[in-house]
Amino acid sequence: MFKLLKCLNKKDWLFAVVIAITVVLQVWLEMKMLDYTKPLTSLLATNSITMQDVFINGGYMLLCALGSMISAFICSYFCVHVANSFAYNIRIKLNDKISSFSSSEMKRFSTASLITRTTNDVTQVKMFISIGLQMLLKAPIMAIWSISKISSTSIQWTMATLIAVVVIVSLVCIIVGLVLPKFKKVQKLIDNLNSSMRENVSGVRVVRAFNAEDYQEQKFENANFALTKNQLFTSRTMGLLMPIMTVCMNGLTLAIYWIGAILINNAPLLERGELIGSMTEFTQIALRVVSAFIMLITVFIFLPRAIVSSKRINEVLDTKLGIEDGNLSPNKNDVGSVEFKDVTFKYFDGNSEVLKDITFKAEKGETVAIIGATGSGKTTLIDLISRFYDVTSGEVLVDGLNVKDYKLEELNNKIALISQKACLFKGTIKDNITYGSNEQISDDDNRVINALKMAEAGFVFDLKDGVLSQVAQGGTNFSGGQKQRLNIARAIYKDAEIIIFDDSFSALDYKTDMLVRKNIKQNLKDKTIIIIAQRIGTIRNADKILVLDEGKIVGLGKHEELIKTCPVYKEIALSQLNKEEL
Repeated sequence: MFKLLKCLNKKDWLFAVVIAITVVLQVWLEMKMLDYTKPLTSLLATNSITMQDVFINGGYMLLCALGSMISAFICSYFCVHVANSFAYNIRIKLNDKISSFSSSEMKRFSTASLITRTTNDVTQVKMFISIGLQMLLKAPIMAIWSISKISSTSIQWTMATLIAVVVIVSLVCIIVGLVLPKFKKVQKLIDNLNSSMRENVSGVRVVRAFNAEDYQEQKFENANFALTKNQLFTSRTMGLLMPIMTVCMNGLTLAIYWIGAILINNAPLLERGELIGSMTEFTQIALRVVSAFIMLITVFIFLPRAIVSSKRINEVLDTKLGIEDGNLSPNKNDVGSVEFKDVTFKYFDGNSEVLKDITFKAEKGETVAIIGATGSGKTTLIDLISRFYDVTSGEVLVDGLNVKDYKLEELNNKIALISQKACLFKGTIKDNITYGSNEQISDDDNRVINALKMAEAGFVFDLKDGVLSQVAQGGTNFSGGQKQRLNIARAIYKDAEIIIFDDSFSALDYKTDMLVRKNIKQNLKDKTIIIIAQRIGTIRNADKILVLDEGKIVGLGKHEELIKTCPVYKEIALSQLNKEEL
């Protein structure tokens, strides 16, 4: 947990010093107030009190109380500021770290778990800092100060206080020992609940289509019941603490007065007033000793969950990135080329090789198509170009340089990727088309209009607000084909030298598919195009067709050549077209 304190900036550390000063001042004023309680009680017991004594001692007590209140307010204000600043910095670090994860790192954490770590876990640590920072400072200072005061008084009263403290600490240790294992499970159970809820929301259409509402409800109920059962146990067990503390504090007060009554009864008459004053003062000090331990106990109640949460946060922050930045500048002489040299790849948690001895080159301005059976490694192959993964052996070259030598930002600037799953973000259509651009773009920007036209996304112009029409999260207010065309328009707008289509025409009808490819060929002649597709009609006019089978290249050439020389390609083609069409 101490590792996370690095997220506090200099201003926060300065505020922490202010918090420490105000805590010391607060304790000093509270203890000073007791110095005016004893003389008032002694004078009252001897019946020699005057209004002047009341006003003088009472006035000092009011000033101490007011000063303590102001100190507590300042302390709480800065504690909240430090805690929220800490949470703000941690969330930024987590977001930056998660954004830099490659596909390998993403597989180690579920999406639901990463969301919980960024929200709930950060909140747990923030609460501990907000509440615990003040108590961690105040409790030991108050305990030491109070114990130093009571040690010089009656041994009987001191023993009664120590017994009360021992009883409280012992009972609390037993209770915390019982709930600590449950606290450790809470965050994982929250992960499971979030995962179940996310499944229900994202897969709502499939759930309804298969009448699986009862099944999904049961999964959610199981996750919810497990979390509720765990939290009920911890809440009920921790709920015992307050009655125990109340009984101990009231019992201590009774013990002090009972011992005091015996001492006063046995004392000479002239000393009784002083003894009554001492008893009143000791009662207040003893209660502060107990309060100090109660504050420490409260801190330890929050501590287990905070420790668990901080470990989960550190797991993300300490994850070693598999993909690291290079430091070479882009090659200006071989712009737009993509080359694979003896590339072999297997996943970090896999035993078998997904790609084996892949060698080919896409020259600038060429269209290279990749086809193969499901699971043959097509998407994995193009993921190596964008460095979602790094090769196990061999080299992937872009513009003649190994992709590992590029800074990731520069490599990403060279590549426009349209992924298998069309991804749209909440906002306007224009925001989605110009996504990632830092330029100020007008609503009638020609590049946006041209990109939409080239992607055959003319439906946008029929909408009431045109390019300013709203896109729901995930693009749920558009059909699959419309989302794919908007994704294609975004890639075209980026104007990258290499454009990769990962099965990005699958939701388009044959006519739209043909028109989009025709527009790309006419308008993007200087771009290197890599297309993954299952339709022969989509790829038959490519300059090169790469045929994959079980991770190996089994054919490379034009359509006419492969029909004659590659049985795998011919089999795929005949499954879609008859011999006359071929």
